[in-house]
Amino acid sequence: MKQKLISVIVPVYNAENYLERCLNSIVNQTYSNLEIILVDDGSRDGGPQICDSYAAGDKRIRVIHKQNGGLMSAWMAGVNVSAGDYLSFIDSDDWVETNMMEEMLKEAAGIPGEVICGNFVIEKDGHSTSHFHELSPGIYEGALLENSIKRNLLGNERRTISMSRCMKLFPRELIVDNMIYCNPGIKMGEDVNIVLPALLDSRRVVILKEALHYHYFYNDASMVHKYDAGMYDGICLLIDAIKEIFSSKSITDWQEQWEKESLFLLMLAVKNELRGGKKGFTDRTKKICKAEHVKTIADKYKIRPEDNVNKLLIWVMRRPSVFRCGAGKIIFELYDRING
Repeated sequence: MKQKLISVIVPVYNAENYLERCLNSIVNQTYSNLEIILVDDGSRDGGPQICDSYAAGDKRIRVIHKQNGGLMSAWMAGVNVSAGDYLSFIDSDDWVETNMMEEMLKEAAGIPGEVICGNFVIEKDGHSTSHFHELSPGIYEGALLENSIKRNLLGNERRTISMSRCMKLFPRELIVDNMIYCNPGIKMGEDVNIVLPALLDSRRVVILKEALHYHYFYNDASMVHKYDAGMYDGICLLIDAIKEIFSSKSITDWQEQWEKESLFLLMLAVKNELRGGKKGFTDRTKKICKAEHVKTIADKYKIRPEDNVNKLLIWVMRRPSVFRCGAGKIIFELYDRING
């Protein structure tokens, strides 16, 4: 029986300090029938040279050099030239266990529309924390897939399945057929634009037990809490994209998922204002909450977060008065000061 070909797509942008660690974890996979596509998205460091060097020493590696267009445009370019039966996505500052491809492929039944979901480890400050999907490990098909996954993908405080395109194995056609929903202009939460439609079209989803194959590197240098003046507009683009995806698929009661997910995404916009916004942050917070009918949605679905940060945010958002916005800002400032 012919071995399945896995196309591993790695977007590369200014990651020279981590790239070799990432590539070594891929080229040394115990499953060797790989097509490794490195997409240099206009890197301005030594990353392109590292990519070319690895390609010279491994015939499975192909390098694409392109102008900078952002993460989504990079992995889409990789998909467009891929030839694999399955696709796997790995970001260039992350790395994977060397048995990841073999272990994930073992769980594939070879049918169209299946998605294999592994778990991941966050590597931060020299410490590792394991993270798992909220749904129980197992095989989801038929009514179980419809009710447990497709009708419950979004709108929860903790997503039932991670919306990251990484740590998963997709049949190539499931990604290609849904790239029509991808908008490279969306810079925040952009993986939702491909993972959501892929899962909605899936016929079989496998959530692996343990399977801590993927190591997500939390780069403190890129995670500084800075105010993003365009965050609200970016979130609105994402909310609109999610609505377009849901409305085009035959999913029962998608409206509830969309409205609740919108509220949780808007929490990020309000958090951005309270945490980093300067003059006018209260007015901007009020504008967000009024324009998006936050209180109406929160009351309609009786949104009561469990996370303390989200509890604070929903308290502010239900009635974004000067007092509540000011109190929220002080609490975030104290938290950031204590936690560095």
